Amino acid sequence: MEKIGFIGLGNMGTGMAQNLLLKGTDLTVFTRTKSKIDDFVTKGARASANVASLAKESELVLACLPDIETSLEVFLGDRGLLSSIEPGSIIIDHSTVDVETSKIIWKKSLEKNVYFIDAPISGGPVGAKEGTLTIMCGGDGIAFNKAKPVLEKMGTTVVHMGGSGTGTSMKLVNQLLTSVNSVAAMEAMIFADKGGIDLKSVIKVLSTSFGNSRMVERNGPIYIREKFSDSSALTRNIVKDLRIILDLKNELNLKLPLTELSYELFKETNKLAINEPDISAVALVLKKLSEGNRE
Repeated sequence: MEKIGFIGLGNMGTGMAQNLLLKGTDLTVFTRTKSKIDDFVTKGARASANVASLAKESELVLACLPDIETSLEVFLGDRGLLSSIEPGSIIIDHSTVDVETSKIIWKKSLEKNVYFIDAPISGGPVGAKEGTLTIMCGGDGIAFNKAKPVLEKMGTTVVHMGGSGTGTSMKLVNQLLTSVNSVAAMEAMIFADKGGIDLKSVIKVLSTSFGNSRMVERNGPIYIREKFSDSSALTRNIVKDLRIILDLKNELNLKLPLTELSYELFKETNKLAINEPDISAVALVLKKLSEGNRE
């Protein structure tokens, strides 16, 4: 694929698009904030005035968007990708949406003879910047193989999960574990802290023990520093993702008690009087619960 378009230059999209540029991609960009487009133009990208014009200029378009509504608008809107992109092109959604949204876009793409891949990501802004993302892809295998060299410029683990919607499903599995593990990690840190154990030693011991997890490694040091605000791993995003998971849980007739509890805890975390609370700030809610228990 020679002509690549990228839509959405937020916390994740900026790092992803920068990696494409750094690795020699012929890139056209569009986002709602003009200053972000201008910054990419200075780095060698081309600017597009809107989604439809970007579609006309691209053989492969990637989008990293904040929510379901924006994905539907960008892909299916009157001036969206499918209004202008050529048959045989590939469009990819890196956003975290629900499975139904991914399948709706896939079906509409089929009608236009366009390939659609749902390809959500994991690794956070650091992974996006360093090009080490995990990219989980659902959709046509031939289209995936064509797009894979481009995706590998942004991620070190690029996996075809299966048919349409399976990439999105895999992302929801990851978000379920991220939320539950974050709560468990913060419970453990509070437990150790109240028990008088040096928390740096706790993290060191856990690093070679069965109880370790990525959320212990990430969230433990934040708990020690008490730097819970102005995060790039936002509580409000995990709340959004958990709501999607719980809606799907009902459709699948499942019981997910730990996920449900995590959702309630993160909703309370999102109400804290701190700016853009990190997911590790759930520790503050857990501490309040303990304080209430002593009353």
